[in-house]
Amino acid sequence: MKIFVCVKHVPDTAANVKLVNGNSFDDSVKFVANPYDEYAIEEAIQIKEKTGGEIVIVTLGIPQAVASIRMALAMGADRGIHIKTDELIVDTVTTAEALKKAIEKDGGADLILTGKQSVDFEGMHTQYYLAQTLGLPVVTDVVALELEKDQAVVESDLGSSEVAIMELSLPCVISATKGLNEPRYPRLPDIMKAKRKPVEEISLQELVPQSPVHKTSMVSLEPVPEKGQATLFEGSATEVVDKLVEVFRTKALI
Repeated sequence: MKIFVCVKHVPDTAANVKLVNGNSFDDSVKFVANPYDEYAIEEAIQIKEKTGGEIVIVTLGIPQAVASIRMALAMGADRGIHIKTDELIVDTVTTAEALKKAIEKDGGADLILTGKQSVDFEGMHTQYYLAQTLGLPVVTDVVALELEKDQAVVESDLGSSEVAIMELSLPCVISATKGLNEPRYPRLPDIMKAKRKPVEEISLQELVPQSPVHKTSMVSLEPVPEKGQATLFEGSATEVVDKLVEVFRTKALI
């Protein structure tokens, strides 16, 4: 079985991201592999351990994105494809088209795994565009996966402790979320071996020479507003209630 795992290179959620020119951000912050994609990588490795096959990591990103590919290779993937671009922000339609072209150029997939979303822009729709361009079935928020002959049986988290059980014919696109597995930490020997595993480089321009008709653009980015500080009221119950009512009145909440 040939499994492609789509991995995004994203800013570390613990990093202090600084906005640049109102519609981009400083790329000098620490970047990591998208955390949700790690569940997809781990699932691919577990499938390979059971059934054999090959795991190919495909990433669209800046030159430094190769670090996220190497991390996946250290976890146990076999090789990588790096779609290089100097753009920090690439719209979803272009991303899906580039991933499709890279997968087809490499001979196609028996299974495509992704994370349910990226932690930077959280669009949560790349997997749908990718599946649509490839003409494949897709399911997201997967917390359980079993492969049976020519189909995948999955459980998709619907929230409120409810799951949907679905059968998809292979090949298909499956997006992983927390609960599917516990991603492993690469050991030092595996990290050293990963440096020798092949990573093919292809330019985004080579795969998508013209921007898709429905391409979107980033108009502006704004930092999350600072949370207000809590106010502590002291006094008797009656005094506290009076103070609270006054706050509501001054802030036009009542």
